[in-house]
Amino acid sequence: MRHLQVSYIPPWAPTPPLPWRDNLVDTVSQHHHVRVFDQDRPMRGQFVGIEAIVDENGFDRRSIVEEAIAAGVKYFQAQAVGLDHLPLDLLRNSSVLVAHCPGRFSSVALAEQAMMMILMLSCRYKEARTALESRQLNYPISRELLNRVLLIVGLGASGQELARRARGFGMQITAIDPRPIEKHVLDNLQIKIMGTPGDLDDFLGQCDYVSLHLPLNTHTRQIIDMRRIRLIKPTACLINVARGGLVDEMALHAALEAGHIGGAGLDVFTDEPVDPTLTVYQLPNVVVTPHHAGSSDGTSRRRAAFALENLNRYARGEEVEARVQL
Repeated sequence: MRHLQVSYIPPWAPTPPLPWRDNLVDTVSQHHHVRVFDQDRPMRGQFVGIEAIVDENGFDRRSIVEEAIAAGVKYFQAQAVGLDHLPLDLLRNSSVLVAHCPGRFSSVALAEQAMMMILMLSCRYKEARTALESRQLNYPISRELLNRVLLIVGLGASGQELARRARGFGMQITAIDPRPIEKHVLDNLQIKIMGTPGDLDDFLGQCDYVSLHLPLNTHTRQIIDMRRIRLIKPTACLINVARGGLVDEMALHAALEAGHIGGAGLDVFTDEPVDPTLTVYQLPNVVVTPHHAGSSDGTSRRRAAFALENLNRYARGEEVEARVQL
């Protein structure tokens, strides 16, 4: 197997220290030559002699792709599940092979974050923190999760991991997915009711928590719009650790501020980084985090190992896994 010249594009700075860079560089360097992209230097010339790029949520991807194509890069490994951030028009008109990271590598982290948000909302964490600071005891009254109905929209890797965790809290789980899910999977997860996208309207009015686990594309953009938000029970909560564009944010904000929905746990937003001072994010029934649900040590290790395996496949002339059909 030949050794590739690989450019690694680390997360955009200034971000808090993450294990992404060390895990990726240490892992891939076992078999290939890795050059870390320097975002403080001019881009031009940094891809000369580079055959493959591993992009770890870097900054201006359009400029990177333009420069990479001009320099003759042949393979682009995106270290993320979604493709909405990539300039697919440029890649489609090039000969660059593109692969992404399947959702199974970040599924545990996403599920744990979604479960944390469900628990924070059920235990009314922000109100409890305010009570603590004012030395008030025995307040607020929590809403137990036992027998509450959780609707998981998208029963892929992270949706299945959430189902396993929610089941441990005694929740009743319903799910929607456009694909047929094998019966043994549904039995193992103890899914109470399984539906298709056509059932979404009916299911929304019957659940206590809705958690989104979908990719963002033309079919799913604003799948939770104003009309569907109005279908959700006024005591129910919406969880989104997938993509901000799945939700009509203006409609959601209006519903939260008017008290027409029970609460929300949001890790992703239409425009990022989000403005944390927005009034809606100060509400006691709204929990927000900075798009970090997938940022776990386990995700980092698994994605690094996957990047190496795919680079090895490419170097051997084999088909890479999770190739994007442009």
